[in-house]
Amino acid sequence: MCVVLEHEQVIALSPLARAAGIKPGMRRASALMLAPQARVHERSPELEAQALQEVALALLQYSPQVASAEEATLLVDAGASLRLFGGVRALCRQIEASLHALGYTAVLSCAPTARGAWLLAQGRAKAGAGSGRALGMASLVRQLDRLPCALLPPARAYLDWFEGIGCMSLGQMRRLPRPGLQRRCGRPLLDMLDDAHGHSTELFIWIEAPASFCASLELFDRVEHADALLFGARRLLQQMTGWLCAHQLAVARIQLLLLHERGRVAKPPTVLALALGEAVWRDEHLVRLLRERLAQVTLDAPVIGLTLSAPQVQPMAPPSDSLFPEPGGTPQERQRLMELLVARLGVENVLQAMPQADYRPEAANRWLPLPARVPAKSAVPDLPPGLPGMPRPGWLLAQPIALLMREHRPFYGSPLRMVSVAERIEAGWWGQSQARDYFIAEGSDHAHYWVYRERIAGSADEAPRWYLHGLFS
Repeated sequence: MCVVLEHEQVIALSPLARAAGIKPGMRRASALMLAPQARVHERSPELEAQALQEVALALLQYSPQVASAEEATLLVDAGASLRLFGGVRALCRQIEASLHALGYTAVLSCAPTARGAWLLAQGRAKAGAGSGRALGMASLVRQLDRLPCALLPPARAYLDWFEGIGCMSLGQMRRLPRPGLQRRCGRPLLDMLDDAHGHSTELFIWIEAPASFCASLELFDRVEHADALLFGARRLLQQMTGWLCAHQLAVARIQLLLLHERGRVAKPPTVLALALGEAVWRDEHLVRLLRERLAQVTLDAPVIGLTLSAPQVQPMAPPSDSLFPEPGGTPQERQRLMELLVARLGVENVLQAMPQADYRPEAANRWLPLPARVPAKSAVPDLPPGLPGMPRPGWLLAQPIALLMREHRPFYGSPLRMVSVAERIEAGWWGQSQARDYFIAEGSDHAHYWVYRERIAGSADEAPRWYLHGLFS
């Protein structure tokens, strides 16, 4: 359980501390008497401002218009994005999920006006009044009228006067004569009421995302297992997602630094770099990749902090305009699957075929790690034109198999009958020279094979040797 103090008085507490009997306004000694095991923290305005900035950066993925307001509140103008996120309820669920990934809890409300939403959120957080959601002005006015006057900051200095005249709610305040209310409480009170009810135009200074992204997180404790760092990495990824959406960018490479202890036992940070085959701007795929990478990392020293940066970004690609989806998934989904396999199995265990300019079948291909890129066309010499149009087998054996000869015919389960003309391949004079005549052969079971006869120079009396090199499906 946790307790936050300001001037030796409790201002915030966890549900476990509340269940132990601790209440806001209680002194430190009284709180520790009720719960000696409670963790006591002093309020830090600097850390609160940093946390608010982290949340604002993450909320930029839902709208580019995010502004800060009084009492640690953020305002998001999401009116133009409701259909994109599936409506108000779906948007609220996604925002709550993002805040949970950041490690924070919040009171959400929505209304046609920003000040109205702010008052509804304050009513739920402080007074426990209101549902926190009003989709129309009529519903907003009904909910605002039931809220207490103390929620308006300009009215708090005059609460005794309001109580003396029997004005306890915003509805009763709104029905008071405006000239007298302005002379008594000032113009800011009326301006805030007009903003909440949509009678005036609200102006805000929108939060701007930085030009480059680099976010750090100090862990609460020393972490000795890499897989326990995923929660902290998700917090940083949420901020990066908001930054990417604000700039309309997609990330092609990220870098996560695992910071170790400082001092005499200081060690350089452990670097985790993820290079993506296709740039993304959502965090779900990056979380899966980081989970696999962190599961394979063995820490040399405990980790006390994380730093995430996006060194390589590119403009966000527009969505596909194809009418019908591709069978077997989109190319983006297949690319993400390959990246997940690389992160889980290792770069050296996921290979891709890369053709080479060589006539010899066993040398016409090489296997490279999947993240490797195909060299430029000028770097790979093209084969000469006019190659034979004979088909190739779907399965090429790793090593050719020598065939027996029966009745002057190659034998593989049954005598083989040649059903094609010869295809002569001569290559490798600079190294392992090969001279072969390839045929398509058919067995008694009507299966087709790719065989070749070795051409032997200077040995006219020696019978030619036959080999099986491939199987047709």
